[in-house]
Amino acid sequence: MRFYIDDLPVIFPYDYVYPEQYQYMCSLKKSLDNKGHGMLEMPSGTGKTISLLSLIISYQQFYPGRRKLVYCSRTVPEIDKALAELKRLIEFRRSQGCEDKDFIGLGLTSRKNLCVHPTVSKERKGAVVDARCRQMTASWVRNKSKTEGNIELCDFFEKIQTLEPSELLPAGVYTLEDLTDYGRANGICPYYLSRRVIPFADVIIYSFHYMLDPKVAELVSKEFDRDSIIVFDEAHNIDSICIDSLSIDINQRT
Repeated sequence: MRFYIDDLPVIFPYDYVYPEQYQYMCSLKKSLDNKGHGMLEMPSGTGKTISLLSLIISYQQFYPGRRKLVYCSRTVPEIDKALAELKRLIEFRRSQGCEDKDFIGLGLTSRKNLCVHPTVSKERKGAVVDARCRQMTASWVRNKSKTEGNIELCDFFEKIQTLEPSELLPAGVYTLEDLTDYGRANGICPYYLSRRVIPFADVIIYSFHYMLDPKVAELVSKEFDRDSIIVFDEAHNIDSICIDSLSIDINQRT
């Protein structure tokens, strides 16, 4: 259905919008108009995610500037669920005549969840996957391989280095499974593909840590525009995520 909030046409992929959803979207639009902070609450099971995405995507596509949406969620299943909701929404918008030209939405998660290397992807521990990946993709390793023939590199990573930004990923919305399938089919590393596409994407959905952990944010999130729309889903978890990000484990060895 299509309805208006002030002058904004909102495309909502269901035949009925509940009063709670409409009130939520009105409050969300007010926060976006003011370019300030907003803290909104909505009970579980009342369509919070689709309400949020419907309003923000409508806002993003209608007003000049096309501000990027960075949606932070807590777990991988929640990230994939939000991506699936976004994918359905964009398909519905197109069925209603919305062009959403060159729209890209994707998620970012760990190497372990996205790796397609035939041997590295079989490792069970994320730390091992990270270590083996770096052993084949670090700049000093790649430079060393130019003079020594017995250095193993990752072909999936090497291919992505040969592509221009416009060649990386066709427009569309990609769940984590979609991204992995695309990487495997095209011989491209899905993890570094998502890292490369972040600056050009309209919507990024990833873990709280990518925004709140200083070490990770410095690598992934530092180049976002100041007017990007940042959403923390289930924001009551922020304090525990911050504590976890800034904590260290001490054992007898350390």
